Amino acid sequence: MTVKECYDFLGADYDGVLGRLLKEERITKFLGKFLQDPMLPPLEQALADEDYETAFRCAHNIKGVCQNLGITVLAEVSSDLTEQLRGGKPSEDITPNLERVRREYAKTVQAIESL
Repeated sequence: MTVKECYDFLGADYDGVLGRLLKEERITKFLGKFLQDPMLPPLEQALADEDYETAFRCAHNIKGVCQNLGITVLAEVSSDLTEQLRGGKPSEDITPNLERVRREYAKTVQAIESL
């Protein structure tokens, strides 16, 4: 799979990230760093511990990294979860958004590993 095909598979913004990073080699480098720094397990642990401040930071980190890399779908679903966690313990069930983050995160990892 090429970098462009990876982004197409994810419904991500290849042209935008290429415009920011200028070379495919840089995109590949930062996608590799995405795999080296797993962000989902700390989020899940913080939620299991009911540490909503840490969970917020973890979800916000996923959102930011994905926005910078043009991984738009995962950025959007993690943004939704971030907003639910803003301000502490959520007043509504976060399970649907958490499941969306898990699903898109797994899809993203699978696509990057296929490069």
